[in-house]
Amino acid sequence: MHGLMMDRQLLISALIDHAGKYHGDTEVVSVNTTGGETRTNYATIRERALKLASAFEKRGMKKSDRIATLAWNNHRHLELYYAISGQGLVCHTINPRLHPEQLIYIATHAEDRILFFDQTFLPIIEGVREKLPGIEAFVLMEPRNVELAERLPWLEFYEDFVDSGNDGHAWPDGLDERDASSLCYTSGTTGNPKGVLYSHRSTLIHAMMSISPDVMNFSARDCLLPVVPMFHVNAWGMAYAAPMVGAKLVLPGPGLDGKSLVNLYNREKVTMSAGVPTIWQGLIAHLEATGEKLPYLQRTVVGGSACPPAMIEKFRKDYDVEVLHAWGMTELSPLGTVNNLKNKHLALPEAEQLQMRLGQGRPPFGIELGVFDDDDNLLPNDGETQGNLYCRGFWVINQYFRGDGGDPLHDGWFPTGDVATLDEDGNMVIRDRSKDIIKSGGEWISTVDLENLAVSHPAIAQAAVIAARHPKWDERPLLIVVPKAGQSFSEDDMKAFYDGKVAKWWIPDTVVTVDALPLGATGKILKNVLREKFGDALMGN
Repeated sequence: MHGLMMDRQLLISALIDHAGKYHGDTEVVSVNTTGGETRTNYATIRERALKLASAFEKRGMKKSDRIATLAWNNHRHLELYYAISGQGLVCHTINPRLHPEQLIYIATHAEDRILFFDQTFLPIIEGVREKLPGIEAFVLMEPRNVELAERLPWLEFYEDFVDSGNDGHAWPDGLDERDASSLCYTSGTTGNPKGVLYSHRSTLIHAMMSISPDVMNFSARDCLLPVVPMFHVNAWGMAYAAPMVGAKLVLPGPGLDGKSLVNLYNREKVTMSAGVPTIWQGLIAHLEATGEKLPYLQRTVVGGSACPPAMIEKFRKDYDVEVLHAWGMTELSPLGTVNNLKNKHLALPEAEQLQMRLGQGRPPFGIELGVFDDDDNLLPNDGETQGNLYCRGFWVINQYFRGDGGDPLHDGWFPTGDVATLDEDGNMVIRDRSKDIIKSGGEWISTVDLENLAVSHPAIAQAAVIAARHPKWDERPLLIVVPKAGQSFSEDDMKAFYDGKVAKWWIPDTVVTVDALPLGATGKILKNVLREKFGDALMGN
């Protein structure tokens, strides 16, 4: 029909083209892996990404070939994001915190042809290289190092690789927005990780959603620092959203401790950040120890696991930082919900507003949520009836890479593995993971609620609750805690702390103190490890 709009492809290269043209002088600050910093801008990132794309073409890389990265958040990693996808290849980010055998499995399963890596991970590469015969080149993301080149003749260097490309290269014609652009694997706490393949179209729609005011509210007036790694679901989309709006971008490299982050926040005047709760615990500990403040930071997105209420309140009251509680998954690109209040909620008392902020928030346009019973019947959105959380939308997985694991969908919905409630506005509260929730005497107990209460205790740094087997009740809650330095408490003190806050039968039977909790590759507590160690601790009771 005549009179319709232009039909242009939604391609990732359009993001860096836009940023380079209209925000070319906006800074990208990069903390280098080997020390020091690089100050560049979007125009230079685009120029180098195009030259790098030319180098891929000269190496014989063909459409949809996978190019792997094993790297921190830095300017070279950002260049690779755009060079790889812009050239029609697939950017496969690998999590360096995985066990070497899982890394070998992932790179082999993906059929990666080239692997780029930061110097931190050279020992890992030396250990696995001979088990990755399909990889044609291992490229260290640094300038040429004569000593390393002599010791490791198989090693290539990033700046040499870029220089092998041609100036004046253009993005290839004929790419389709439904072509694959990037690949991430699930963390694989049980069984082999599964690949999630994103398209240009899904990535751009996700970025357009994420910048909107009711989600992350990015603009050209912001300075963004993604603490969440670029190897963790594409830094939650921030590596695409920042160039889309032309925001200043600060890439923190490997230094994610409280001192390093506070220094960057205050020196670069960072207005917005994002990361998992374990990162913020370290940051708050540094602030409390030094008395420093965060005069420029306005808001932070907390996701990856449930954000403790005490953390939300401390950020707001002590540092005037708004915490946006979010939820998502690798299979959701990853954003599913972000907790921003509606206008009608602003008239509520502060205590009621805080209570609302404890949930994971509402889905933006593009995501639909539903709670279902075990027979896949849709349950009401009444804020009380909990069920299995399913979702569908414009950036939700349809099938795992290479069809692994069979069809993940149930009648067009993706089962998330979470147990949740939804209210009439779509506000979602994760009650637990379906594999973690405790069924005691036929009644459900939320480990999330018990953990959030535990970390609000002044002596507790971290906490995890697991379902321990019980001879009478089938399962009972067992609390595992890491105390703050110099703090002590008794088991009776900890149990008394729960009194009046939860039903008596929810109170954990036993409290176990440990020096540290096992964390997975994305900073989540590995409850499967805790269940293996402490799962029978109550069987003598």
